[in-house]
Amino acid sequence: MPTSLQDKYIEKESLYGAKNYAPLSVVLDRGEGAYLWDVDGNKYLDMVSAYSAVSHGHSHPELVKTVQDQVKKLAITSRAFYTEPFGDFLEHITSVTGYENVLTMNTGAEAVETAIKAARRWGYFTKGIEEDKAEIIVADGNFHGRTTTIVGFSSEESYKDGFGPFGNGFVEAKYCWSECSISESIKSFKERINKNTCAILIEPIQGEAGIRVPEDGWLKKIRDLCTENNVLLILDEIQSGLGRTGKLFAYEHEHIKPDGLILGKALGGAMLPISAFLSSKEVMDHFNAGSHGSTFGGNPLATKVASRALQLLYEDNLIDNSAVLGEYFKTKLKSINNEIVKDVRGKGLWIGLELNESHINAKDLCLMLLNEGLLCKETHKTVIRFAPPLMITKEEIDWAFEKITKVIRAI
Repeated sequence: MPTSLQDKYIEKESLYGAKNYAPLSVVLDRGEGAYLWDVDGNKYLDMVSAYSAVSHGHSHPELVKTVQDQVKKLAITSRAFYTEPFGDFLEHITSVTGYENVLTMNTGAEAVETAIKAARRWGYFTKGIEEDKAEIIVADGNFHGRTTTIVGFSSEESYKDGFGPFGNGFVEAKYCWSECSISESIKSFKERINKNTCAILIEPIQGEAGIRVPEDGWLKKIRDLCTENNVLLILDEIQSGLGRTGKLFAYEHEHIKPDGLILGKALGGAMLPISAFLSSKEVMDHFNAGSHGSTFGGNPLATKVASRALQLLYEDNLIDNSAVLGEYFKTKLKSINNEIVKDVRGKGLWIGLELNESHINAKDLCLMLLNEGLLCKETHKTVIRFAPPLMITKEEIDWAFEKITKVIRAI
């Protein structure tokens, strides 16, 4: 339970802040590696990682040093000028990913908006779609951000409530999940493709929807469908990318490559926001001076950190650690023999534990885990997401599993 000191800060946020979040009752003060401490000095193992933004761990010493060194030199200029860190970052990320061009922004939602703009311009100027007729196919259960454009094509009504009217240009198809098989999902997407379709925009694994992992082979068939119909495949890997699923990118599990890739979160090394949309010159050359931009996008400080963050994915062996320990953690969670557990699913260190709704609300379980020193977060009342920093150890996972099983057995 919060102490009087924690109550003070919770009260301040409640009094002066908008009520667009419902945080757990803990006031965090500092972080290091896989751990966080509250204002009273209590220690917690982080199983949220700021929704995949803290893949490198909190306050990574190399990234702290990078921030300190760069901020002393140059932090912000705007893209009205060239800078050394930005050029180096572009060279590095294109080398690592194999994409020809990059457009940097700050948040994931901004990168999604950039991808939408890019797809539409390609549709008009390359494919020859009639002006203002371009369509993008999205999946049900999607989550791509919170702008009015993005929530407008969400299938979650609570995201849209009171924010309309919304724009046209998006149609919804069925994600390959639950009772929707690969063939049914592909049929749904295929039926929505027409002469005005410029892109399919999807998550290879749906995070906010509850770590929904589609059947093996589905993403490959979506790739083939796009190729056959001259439609761009754009993947949102803001949460799933940069090692989270045990590969650099989740699409690598299917041995494909999308036409456009959206990155964010972990790209900033848990230091500051930076996002990116990556694609081919054919797609990106339709941007011209003044057509798109951001005052802070591609700033020297963020790009210097992002370059170092990309290097550390390999230097710290984070991708392999995610693959090995993710499978280990998932296997242990699946071994829990209790009627409140409905399903365990995921890839790498991105795992969803689905509960039988009739037994307990997922948020209540998160509160119980909080009292045991584990920071977790629920989604849609029935799923707890486990997404620790990728530098977590086997011993720390074992400790977490002990606490999880203790709480579940207590119920």
